[in-house]
Formats: sequence, structure tokens, C-alpha cells
Amino acid sequence: MVSYKRLSPEDVHFSNNAALDDINEQGSEVKDFELERPLLPWRPSCSVTGILVALGFLLLAISGIWLLGTIFWLHSPSNITPHMAPPPRPSPGKGTGDSGQGVPEPQACAVVPEAWRFDCYPERGVVVTRELCEARNCCFLPASSSPSQSPGMGGVPWCFYPPGFPSYSLTSLNQTELGQTGTLVRAVKTYYPKDILTLQLDLLYETDHRLRVRITDPSDSRFEVPIQVPNASAKATSPAYTVELSKEPFGLVVKRTSTGAVLLNTSVAPLFFCDQFLQLSSSLASRYVYGLGEHRSSFLHDVQWNTLTMWARDAAPVELTNLYGVHPFYLAMEEGGRGTAHGFFLLNSNAMDVVLQPGPAITWRTIGGILDFYVFLGPDPSSVIGQYLEVVGYPSMPVYWALGYHLCRWGYGSSNATWDVVKNMRKYEIPQDVQWNDIDYMDRSLDFTFEPANFSTLPDMVKDLHSHGQRYVMILDPGISSVQPEGQYWPYDEGLKKGVFIKHSDGNTLIGKVWPGLTAFPDFSDEVTHEWWYENLKRFHDKVPFDGLWIDMNEPSNFVDGSTVGCPDSDLENPPYTPGILGGLLRAKTACTSALQKTSSHYNMHSLYGLLEAKASEGGLRRILGKRPFVISRSTFPSQGRYSGHWLGDNRSHWKDMYTSIAGMLTFNLLGIPLVGADICGFSEETDEELCVRWTQLGAFYPFSRNHNSMNQAPQDPTVFSPLARSAMKQSLLLRYSLFPLLYTLFHRAHTHGHTVARPLLFQFPQDEKTYAIDKQFLWGKSLLVTPVLDPGVDYVVGYFPQGLWYDYYTGDSVRSNGEELRLSAPLDKINLHLREGAIIPTQRPNTTLYVSTGQPLHLVSGLSDDGSAQGELFLDDGESLDTFETDQYAHIVFSVVKNTMTSEVQHYHAEASYITVETASIYGVKSKPTRVTVNSHDAAFSYRDNQVLTVTDLGLNLSRNFTISWM
Repeated sequence: MVSYKRLSPEDVHFSNNAALDDINEQGSEVKDFELERPLLPWRPSCSVTGILVALGFLLLAISGIWLLGTIFWLHSPSNITPHMAPPPRPSPGKGTGDSGQGVPEPQACAVVPEAWRFDCYPERGVVVTRELCEARNCCFLPASSSPSQSPGMGGVPWCFYPPGFPSYSLTSLNQTELGQTGTLVRAVKTYYPKDILTLQLDLLYETDHRLRVRITDPSDSRFEVPIQVPNASAKATSPAYTVELSKEPFGLVVKRTSTGAVLLNTSVAPLFFCDQFLQLSSSLASRYVYGLGEHRSSFLHDVQWNTLTMWARDAAPVELTNLYGVHPFYLAMEEGGRGTAHGFFLLNSNAMDVVLQPGPAITWRTIGGILDFYVFLGPDPSSVIGQYLEVVGYPSMPVYWALGYHLCRWGYGSSNATWDVVKNMRKYEIPQDVQWNDIDYMDRSLDFTFEPANFSTLPDMVKDLHSHGQRYVMILDPGISSVQPEGQYWPYDEGLKKGVFIKHSDGNTLIGKVWPGLTAFPDFSDEVTHEWWYENLKRFHDKVPFDGLWIDMNEPSNFVDGSTVGCPDSDLENPPYTPGILGGLLRAKTACTSALQKTSSHYNMHSLYGLLEAKASEGGLRRILGKRPFVISRSTFPSQGRYSGHWLGDNRSHWKDMYTSIAGMLTFNLLGIPLVGADICGFSEETDEELCVRWTQLGAFYPFSRNHNSMNQAPQDPTVFSPLARSAMKQSLLLRYSLFPLLYTLFHRAHTHGHTVARPLLFQFPQDEKTYAIDKQFLWGKSLLVTPVLDPGVDYVVGYFPQGLWYDYYTGDSVRSNGEELRLSAPLDKINLHLREGAIIPTQRPNTTLYVSTGQPLHLVSGLSDDGSAQGELFLDDGESLDTFETDQYAHIVFSVVKNTMTSEVQHYHAEASYITVETASIYGVKSKPTRVTVNSHDAAFSYRDNQVLTVTDLGLNLSRNFTISWM
């Protein structure tokens, strides 16, 4: 809801000081606005003197009164309580620069705290001088905390906006069916070209926990991201937020109704809306900010002058670099110890910088599109993610074998060598569900081909995989060779005929260079391209019946900048402001941004390329297989989880890379892409045995688990290591396979409710601030705590245990924590797992493929709370059919323990449940040895250990029927 309240004069900045002085001299009383009425037109009460003057000068008086009322309205207070009290309003400056207010006085600049300096000169590669800064009418003041830092080189800005820097004014506001609409007007141009001086503001109260704000150009249709988002049909009736607006300068404040916490306050810095430079700043509710992918960093972002650039880029993961995906969404925990959280999503695909600073505050700086953003009110972290995914779409339900162990490398060299790896895995009975090939399977790196000499047995290998219940996945790149003789390469010939390729601005096909040499890039924003892509997939599938796709190089990557003939000199190639992208140019190692696609220019569409290719690939596989598709994509964008999973790119065989993979995994779960993992043991550089063992243990708990390495590196599949290491790897993979029922159920929850699969501890313990920075441990679901070893040469690990009762997963030994770190034994063959009190997890007897494992008997593991209760669930279907939940082709079973009795209740029946039995149950935390255990009122065999673990065996219970297990 919107409210207008009274502000004290020192809390308001006016960009036009002369107008303010005029208002002060008149001394007129300002009145509150009635929300039920439009804000314009509005007039104050007329005085007697005014009426007398009006009798003599009727036309002049009417005009004067109208103007006076408008001025009163523009400068009336709004009673915003900013997150940070702004500094006092300065006296008028002496100069008159382009920004219209003149160079600020030194005393006005000095009152701005360093943590709240907003950068007025963000251009890269510029040593910002006083002259350059003051030409923009901004403050120039060296930072006291970094005297050796050069201006414009990162850190505390030396050139920053003074109080009262010109911005937009809110000149009207009217009610709509979903909220309000208003007009924003800028009287003074900025220092960037093509200001849009009049904007439309739309406040949409879409749900009680979702606010949408759109700032657009009412006179021109600008690019908007072409992904499907929900359209609200009615205004929220009991919103968990209030919205307050200031009129001059325009500011937007969003507060949590229940606590008054300020979640968003855009009055901290001026709003910019130029054709190619849009900037919005806001305070943050705390320094606890997560998301903002894709970057290599800790899970908790650093707010100490941290610039995160977003523009899809082919680059091996390193810090402070824009990487493969673009996700302008963050989750923020709020101060106060209540555990409340909210989220913010900017629906924009143009190149952008996101700046975090210690105020704490954030600045969004994008070079195209519109400002279209959502605020999600949670109030807990899991609810925030669910609300975000209600907008961009819940992730798809993966095919069951996608959750098995995958093996790949670049450089097997032949199908026989690939096949030998599979045979060795079988020989040592190490679980493996999927075998992959990298680009070396192709004939001359051409998509939809296989090399006829070294990979002649590829179809036979795939047939053998299928006969063993295993699957095959191949890589595809978007670049299509453009130089094969006419009539000899159908993908290009047919694509050219159908016009599916991205074009130069002059209409000719854009040619770049990738693995096969000169290439054209399909335009996946065109439905014609989707059909062409399907036809290519189908033709190749008829030769090699692959089961899934690995789509790589889809930023799209290009070995030349732009094209083989360069790019035209235009504002799309060389915008007035370029974010801090790797290479310094938008076209660096990708296509010309002036290139044409069906929907818009590549300038707007670039970071959507991977999403749209994933959509085409997912749709093609659906048609070919008639089953759930499996697609893993390198480049991603919001809503990607509907179509594909993601791997974290070309990492290195370093311990640090293993550690940072946890943050990547957790971040992508926040972003709605739960099927995610890193290359186990590292992609580039040589791994070593200890690292590979520890990484395999961790990788067994990636939602997507794949070992992959690079050309010319030593093999690193589990079979090549020593017997001790091989045994440890096998044990960790069997552990993963035993937990498949839990993992599959978690993915069901992700698909139907927007939950995370691998989740940070703060999600389950949001009131424990000690969990906010933890990224060396994580949970599967609510209850299974994973504590991997991330350092070499140790046989122990230190982990944090939030307050409560925890059970060693393997033994049932209990640990009662008051919220403390504990040292855990961790020999080379062990990864520590702990079960949280109150949980029941279904496990199964593992086998070497999930095809076999999924029919094995179940073992229920329960960890009782102090009151003796526990709960859990199991989701079952055939593992591969489309839309089983939506068509009621599934089973759902709920387990619970209350008062010494475990019950299993079939909430939704399907025949799948009748094929599976429960053979054993272990209950941790049974405080005294039972004298009798019954199953459905019949005596049962059991054992009891001194560590309070009760195990009931030989159950033989059909999962499709309700049952009870009682002890006394």
C-alpha cells in the first residue's frame, strides 16, 4: 500500500533550491493527501486576499492559484524515514555545470559518509581528476580510508553525488486496479546522452508478498525481457509491505509492515534513465546479501565496494569476473535477529554492473531496457525463493537417471576408449548411470556428426549402455560451420534456407569462429530455429540414440570479437557506458551486439542466448523421446530451471575450486536451478589422489554429480586410482545412491513448491546469525547436514552445528549443540553426515545404476526430537514420464513418529508404490530399550544399542499399504 506522511524539512532534498526558497518565503501550509483521490489536480484553500485579487484579475488569478497549488504539492512532505538520514541540504553551488546545479560546496561534500558515497564517475579505465568530476557537478574528495588508492580504481569513490543532485520528480499519481500509476519528470539533463525526461511509474501490488515496480518510457516502446511472468488479476488485499513515495526528488521506500524494516529506499541517490544508461540505487536492509549470479565468490557477498558485472561470458571461473550466466536477483537477510528475509529481482537482460557498498547499499547500473523489478517479502528465506520462482517458473522434474553419477572427459579420443572406461567402472562395481563425450566425438568439430574412424563404434557403445540400464549424453555447441561444400552439411544448408542464423545489421549472416572454424550462430529467439534445431536433433538421434544434451559455448562464445569482418561503429557496439565486462568490449569473444535477432538486437538478447537454446533443446528432446528431457547448459538466465540444469564451468583441480563450488551450488539453488554441480576433481590441470577422493565425496552430494576433465590431463575417473582411493570413491557414490529416495523427493518439492534441494544452513536456522556466512557445509533438504573435508592432509573437519539435537547418520550417536563448532573425525574414506532431530529419511539398498537401485527395498532412518516425534515423506513415480504429478501418476507417502509409534500413510496412491517394500527401520534417540516391538500389531524382530538406536528388521512391508511400527 502507498502512504504519504509528513517529513521534517531536514529529511528532504530538493534538486531545485531556488524553488524551495520561494516556497519557504511564502510560508504556505502543506496538507496531507487523500489516498482515495488522484494527486493531481489539487489546489489549496484560497485566502480572502486571494479571492479579492481574483475578483479583479480573474484569468490571471486562476492561473496563479493553479501554479501555486502545484508548487505546494511538489514540495509537500512525505514523512519517509530513510534507512540512513541524508546529510543536510547544502547551500547553492557557485558553478553551473551540465547537471544544472553547479559545483557543490566542500562543506556539503564533507558531510556525506564514505560508506554512503554513490559513484558519480563509474567509467572503467579513467583516472578521475577533480576537473572531470566537477564537470559533472559532483563532489571530489579523496577517501580517508585509502589514501594510496587512485581515484576511479575501485573502493571508496572519490567522485560522488552531492546532496540534492538533480533527479526525477513525481508529478502525478493515480489509482489503478492493481495499485498506482504516476509520472516522473526530470527538469535537468544528466551527463549521459539521450535522457528520457518523462517516465511512467507503475506500482503493482500483485500479491500480499510480491510487489512489482515498473519504470518505463511512456512515449516509446523499449526492449523488455521476453520471458513469461504472471499477470496479477487483482490488487493485494493484505500486503506485508507498505510503499512510501517522495515527490521531489522522487524516491521509493518499501517497508515490512510487521516490523517497519526498510527493505528498499531509492532516495539515497539520483535516478538515471537515459537511452543506454539506467541507474537505480537503494539502501540494503543488512550486509547479508546472496545470489547475484553468476560469479565465483563466497556464498555471502562482500559489501565492501564489490562490483558484480553481469553479461554472459565464456571465461573460466575466477573472482571479480562476469561469467557464463546472468541472474539479477538477490536474497537479503534483515537485521534484528528475527530471521526475516526478502528478495529483489530486476527483470533486465542488458549488460549491467551491480555495486554493493558498506552503507549498506546497492546500485543497479544497466545499459538498456527498462527498470522492471520485484520485491518479495518472504518472510523466511525459503518463502522468498518460492515467491521468486512463482515469477520466473519452478524448475522441471528431472528424469531419475539424471541424479546418478556421470562420467566425462575431453579427450577420450575414441568410442572404444570411452567404452573401456564404462567397462572398468562395471568391473569394479562403481556406480555409474551416464557416460558422456566432449567435442572430440564430432567429425571435424561439426555438430550433428561423429568422427567416422575413431568413433565408428559409438552407436554400438550407446546400445550397450542402454542394455545395462545406463544412458548417453553428448555435447553440442551452437556454432554451425559455414564453410562446408554446398550440399554436404545439412544443418548449415537448411539453416541458411530457413534464415535461422543471426545476421549483421546489414542483413547478411554473421560469421564468427569457433571449434569447426568459420561458423554461423542460430537465432534461438525465432521459433523457426527451434523447429530446425529439432530436425537436426532427430536426424542425429536416428544414428546415435543419445539420451540427453550438454549445450556448451552458448553465451554465445566466439573466438573472434564480434565477427570475422568486425562490427559497425555504433552506439550498440560502443555505448556511452560499458560495464566492467571481461575484455572491455560488449563484443569481446562473442557476436556483434549490433547483430539482428528475431526478437531484438543482440545488444538486448545476448545474455538470453543460453536460456533460449536450452528451451529449444528441451522442447526437441521432449518430441524425440516422449520422456523427460535432460539438458545441462553452461549459460543461464532466470527461468532456466524450467528447461535445464547447469554445471559450474571450467574449474581447476585446486582445493580452493572445490570449496567455491559449494557457494556456486547453493547460489544456483537460490536462483531456481537446483540441478547443479561442479566438475568433480577439477577440469583443468592435474588432480591428485587425495583431492579427487575428497572431491568425489563432496560431489556425491552435488544435486548434479559429474566427473569431467580436460584434454591432455591424466585420467581421473575412480578406476585409475589406488585401491584405497578407489574404495573411498565407490563408498561415497554408493552412499549417494542409497539416498536417492530422499534426493528425488527433494526435487519433487523443488518442482512443485519452489524449494531448494541443496540449501544453506541459514534457510533452516534463519534466527542464528552464525549460519549466515557458512559455505563449507550445507543441507540436503531440511535435515541432512553435509560437512565435507576441504583441506589437504587432514583427518578431521570442523563443522558448525546449530542449536538442537543432531545424530551421526552412520551410527546414530547423538550430538546436542548450543550453536557451536565441533571437531569431527574424517579419515580419507568418510564424509560426515548428520541427521537433524525430528526427521525421517527414506533410503534404499544401492546398486551400480539407479535403474536397478530404484526397485530395491527401503530402509527408514529416523532421528527423534526430545518429545519423541519425527516426520518425513517419499515421492514416487516411474522416474521418466512427463508431467506425472500434474496427471496424478505418482505415489506420495508420509511417515511420522509420535509416542513410540511410527506410521506410514499413503497420501496419494500409484502402482509404483506396490513394487517397493520397507525392509528395515532405524530409530535414533529411543531413550530406553524396548521390551517389545510390533508391526501392524504383530511381534517383530529388533535390536537396541547403548547409543539409543532401535533397529527393526525383516519387515517386508509393502509401501502401497499403511503400516505402524510400535515399541514399548
